Order: sequence, then C-alpha cells, then structure tokens
Amino acid sequence: MSEPISTKPYLLRALYEWCVDNGYTPYISVIVNGQTRVPQEYVRNGEIVLNIGPLAANKLKLGNEHVEFSARFGGVGKELYIPITQVSSIYARENGHGMSFDIDNQEQIGVAESTQPPPAAPDGSNTPPSSPGGKPSLRIVK
Repeated sequence: MSEPISTKPYLLRALYEWCVDNGYTPYISVIVNGQTRVPQEYVRNGEIVLNIGPLAANKLKLGNEHVEFSARFGGVGKELYIPITQVSSIYARENGHGMSFDIDNQEQIGVAESTQPPPAAPDGSNTPPSSPGGKPSLRIVK
C-alpha cells in the first residue's frame, strides 16, 4: 500500500480558514531552499515570513504540494511559489496562535542565507509580525 498523503496541507488550509473566519491575519513562516520562489531581498537567515491574508495574497492557492500566490513587495508585484514541505509554521499575527511543522534536513538542502533587512509584509507595510504577550504558541505536528 502506498504512503498516505501528508496532513500538513490540510492543517494549513484549516488554520488559514480559522484565521480568516475570526478576523485574524494568517502568516506563514517558510524555510527557503532552491525550489522556493520568493523575493530573496526579504529572506533573512534562510527564512521568510509572509502575510497570506485575503488583502495581501492575490490568487492564493493552498494545494497539497505547494502554496502559490501573488503579492506586492515595496509596490512591486511578485509571483510566489512555496513547496508545502518548506512551510515551517502558520499563525495568526494578532495573537500568535497557530501551528509549527517539522522541516526534514533533506528539504533544507540549498537554504539561502541573507543579511538583508527584515522581511516586509506583502501588503507593503514594513512592520514585522508581532505577537502580543510574547512568543507565538506553536506546536510540532508530524
């Protein structure tokens, strides 16, 4: 019998829907590798944090294999492609509630390092995600 499909894309879609239904802004944290297409100037320490809310992410597709959408960075439209395997967490910006995921070492091959400024939100604002009361509350799902 073949290996079952990962639960990760289903959990991402569920938590995205929960955020939107509650008026929260969904953010994803992505470990960047060679297959990840994101604006490299916003990658810091091999990671980028992206606002995937309805007002920031245009034509969002949360598929079983990848996340695709277009967003504006500094007023310039970009097409983003993120393999599901590279999404390390999804959380609500307003309260930090969400979930984190394991990223296999094999999936991190080719991680880009950057010393650029912190990532700007896709909506063009330059304020990094904040979580009132400290760190986001995330848990690892295998």
